[in-house]
Amino acid sequence: MRAPMAVADGRRTLQRFPENIGRGIVGVFQKESLRPFLIGVAVTGLSSEFDDEVRDEIADEGDETADFAADNLGPVGLGLVTLGLFIGGRRSTDQRFRDMSYDLGVAFVVNLGYTGVLKAVAGRERPDGSDDASFPSGHTSNAFALASVASAHYGKSVGIPAYGLASLVGLSRLRSNAHWLSDVVAGAALGHLVGLAVVRQNGSPFSIRLSAQRSVSFMPSLDSSFRGVVMGMNF
Repeated sequence: MRAPMAVADGRRTLQRFPENIGRGIVGVFQKESLRPFLIGVAVTGLSSEFDDEVRDEIADEGDETADFAADNLGPVGLGLVTLGLFIGGRRSTDQRFRDMSYDLGVAFVVNLGYTGVLKAVAGRERPDGSDDASFPSGHTSNAFALASVASAHYGKSVGIPAYGLASLVGLSRLRSNAHWLSDVVAGAALGHLVGLAVVRQNGSPFSIRLSAQRSVSFMPSLDSSFRGVVMGMNF
């Protein structure tokens, strides 16, 4: 994905943050997401065939490094990092950093929502038996969502180390026996999909003038066939 041009077009504002979260949620279902979605589903399905073997080879619940990653690079840790970058972006005069840090915030929230829904629907037991929230890996999906946003804005120079760190987060979840291999692969696919969708949505053409014309109107209808109120929306 080509890095979007950094333009102060009035979209990435605090006022529009809730709206952009909604746009990010919807953006996951656009046609541009079909290819990465299908690849993610295929690779997740394939990786599930090796769940037991990978656990037997990699899992070590006494690994302190994996425990450190779990404690500091989970939703809370990455959420605090994202919040810090978001606040820094609002104060920065570097437009690319402002755009990137804003998209990080939107992607984190959107990804958190999708991950939570999938965990509730799947109800898969973790390999260590601690609960039924194994699929997909939230640590991994968060890390890959943020890495995808950073890569989209800054290219390979930032993307490669960001994806490398995200991969280490996924590996740590396998090492700590908190997830199956397919949980981690699904988390990586989900995060990547969400990150790209958010950047694409927030970077698409936007007209402040047209946005200002948005309105909602209500008119009474009293004809012979229908009596009530008609709502009209202008976009």
